[in-house]
Amino acid sequence: MSMVGSLRKVARLARRGRPVDLSHPARSPLGSTVVNCVIYRDGVRQQAAPSVEESVARVRKRGDGFVWLGLHEPTETEFVRVAELFGLHPLAVEDAIHAQVQQYGDILFAVFKSVAYVEHEELTATSEVVDTGEIMVFAGPDFVVTVRHGRHGSLGSLREGLEADPRQLAKGPAVVLHAIADHVVDDYLTVTDAVQGDIDQVETDVFSPHGSQSADVGRIYQLKRELLELKRAVVPLGRPLQVLTTEPMRSVDHEIQAYFRDVADHLARVIEQITDFAALLDSILQAHLAQVTVKQNEDMRKITAWAAIIAVPTMVCGVYGMNFDHMPGLHWRFGYPVALAVIAAACFVIHRGFKRNGWL
Repeated sequence: MSMVGSLRKVARLARRGRPVDLSHPARSPLGSTVVNCVIYRDGVRQQAAPSVEESVARVRKRGDGFVWLGLHEPTETEFVRVAELFGLHPLAVEDAIHAQVQQYGDILFAVFKSVAYVEHEELTATSEVVDTGEIMVFAGPDFVVTVRHGRHGSLGSLREGLEADPRQLAKGPAVVLHAIADHVVDDYLTVTDAVQGDIDQVETDVFSPHGSQSADVGRIYQLKRELLELKRAVVPLGRPLQVLTTEPMRSVDHEIQAYFRDVADHLARVIEQITDFAALLDSILQAHLAQVTVKQNEDMRKITAWAAIIAVPTMVCGVYGMNFDHMPGLHWRFGYPVALAVIAAACFVIHRGFKRNGWL
């Protein structure tokens, strides 16, 4: 079932309030998709609880700290259990299909498109350059739920970085939301820098002495397609970041909003780079097509020049091939060699003229 269909079914089940039994002798209560479930109190990682339910119970019993639950491609059943456990609003689950940033009471929901650069030895007309994924974040007063889809976008290093700064992490789930947004946008910068290397290589090939032969137009179109995929992942995040930096939100402290402004600035730089890349690729494509046209014109001039040279012996031989009795030099002893000499001289003069004009 598609992700859209799964989320809609999750929303329906959550609205009905139907309990789901996730017990399985070979799996954790929430299944094998649980990447990590950690309790943080005053920014410090606490001793792990035996289950996700126990972690939530401990935090809510004490009334301080928060739980960070990380999931990777959960099934619809597992996600229903998460929605019930943390009290996620059914509309929040439904909006996971389209929305980027929405707030439901004290719960803030955000979707970030993650991207990764696909390494390749040589760019071809079928090379995959950009791989996209998705990170959904549900941030409440005492929890953060991250749902990751795709082969990349691991948050392990991000978690370790936050744990190294307890004072910042102690400010709550909004700090995690900012860290994820900053992490995703930093990946955008890394990918755009790598894509620029591919564009530079194509540009070098196009403007090399044998550019029309070494540059494959398929490679240029493939880069344009991959750049479009990158643009679709990056550009929609602009409006949500603007919301997070300007509009008051109960889940995001005013002090944390200042950090989102820096992320928005980085995103604006990425969007500007992508726009410049698109314009540059258009120019490279036009230059390549112009080179092909020039090369075809040169070939046509050479063909035309040789056709004109060959026309001389063809015409003379055609005239003498009519077998009339009275023709110049027909019965002359030196007629044949003289005719050949005239043909050769005419061809030489025409060839020299074309050579001077650059046709040959």
